[in-house]
Amino acid sequence: MSTPQQPPTQTPVPQAAPDWQAAPGTSYAAAYTSPIPVTRTHLGHALASEWTKIKSVRSTMWTLGVFLVLVIGIGLLVAAQTTNEDFGDVPYTIPAFFGLVLGQICLITLGVLVISSEYGTGMIRTTFTASPQRHRVLAAKLIIFFAVAFVVSAFAIGFVGLVTESMHSGGEGKAWGGTVVMGALYVSLLGVLALAVGSMLRHSAGAITAMLGLVLVPAILPAFLLLSESMRAIGEKMLDYNAPNSLAKIFGIDEGNGTGGGAQLGLLAGVTAAAIAGAFVLLDRRDV
Repeated sequence: MSTPQQPPTQTPVPQAAPDWQAAPGTSYAAAYTSPIPVTRTHLGHALASEWTKIKSVRSTMWTLGVFLVLVIGIGLLVAAQTTNEDFGDVPYTIPAFFGLVLGQICLITLGVLVISSEYGTGMIRTTFTASPQRHRVLAAKLIIFFAVAFVVSAFAIGFVGLVTESMHSGGEGKAWGGTVVMGALYVSLLGVLALAVGSMLRHSAGAITAMLGLVLVPAILPAFLLLSESMRAIGEKMLDYNAPNSLAKIFGIDEGNGTGGGAQLGLLAGVTAAAIAGAFVLLDRRDV
């Protein structure tokens, strides 16, 4: 009786790993090359992104449009009511002061909305995902907003000054170039301060309310503090450094020239720098 024959044993043939699967011991970085060019990001990319945002949202056009209407419109109305003798020892940009008193609210509002609107819509998560370096995002927002606010405000003040000078060519107004720079710098720093407050509070209504209180309360409270002898010193300091009086000193309404307001501008710069530092610290310590 014959023994059944066993089938021949076949040696398994090794198969090559699929293209998408890396061989053992091989890193994915070596196995995959992105077809999209990968470049190291820097602040310039964040600046380009923030510039695209600020110029494409309607809030920027509305707030800056209202700002220009207030500063230029009110300024020219005031200039039309003046005479050559009114500018004997004061700069021709004084009419712009009356528009800036109201127009600064527009820059404060825009400064808050530049960052708080992203928190309100949740788009800040996308922003931080695209740019994990949060400090770079905040720095780009500050730089772009300050540049836009300064250019727009300087244009408005300078335009009012040029038109006023042309309307009163017979006068002898003081040099007014310094008031353009200092006036634009003051209201732009107010907007930057509002942006920093918006970053810390992360709420549009709350940040705008806080900034309005910071601007309006020091302008109203001294009237009551001056009634008390013990509080008179505080009231006088608050009266000298509130926003309307600071702008008045810059435009030379009190001193009769356009070179004052340096102490007020320095105080605002210091407060703004402290707020920016606080915004950077809280941005890194808190979740989105």
